[in-house]
Amino acid sequence: MDKLIHDFSFGLFIWQLLVFVALIFLLKKYAWKPILDAVNAREESIEGALKAAEKAREEMKALQSDNEAILKEAREERERILKEARDMKNKIVAEAKEAASAEADKTVAAAKASIEAEKTAAVAELKKQAASLSIEVAEKVLGQELSDANKQAEMIGKIIDDVKFN
Repeated sequence: MDKLIHDFSFGLFIWQLLVFVALIFLLKKYAWKPILDAVNAREESIEGALKAAEKAREEMKALQSDNEAILKEAREERERILKEARDMKNKIVAEAKEAASAEADKTVAAAKASIEAEKTAAVAELKKQAASLSIEVAEKVLGQELSDANKQAEMIGKIIDDVKFN
């Protein structure tokens, strides 16, 4: 250190100081400002990217909640449509049962009417045959024949009135 103090040159010190100040001035004017601007710009772009990412994340959450709401609404709509289809199916089945029941009742009524008509016709035919048989038996028993057709019909009517067939 003694040597440093001994060999100290004041002029060299001033020149070195002037060069150092000039170098700092040049660096400040031409290097530090662009470097600081670049660092600030980079910092701002990073902050912008972080804000954009956060905004995108919030939008994704909003979209996700919207999608969930739409999905819930679609499920509710599907359930409503299925319920309507079930109700319509039940209504159609009930109407078909009612129509089949009405048709069956109508067929049964027609069959009963047909049976009643056939029964009435059969009873009338039976009465007619019984009357004819009675006349034949009466002719044979009495051994005589009634001469007039009107008298025969009148006699048949009396016999039918006397004999009540069900």
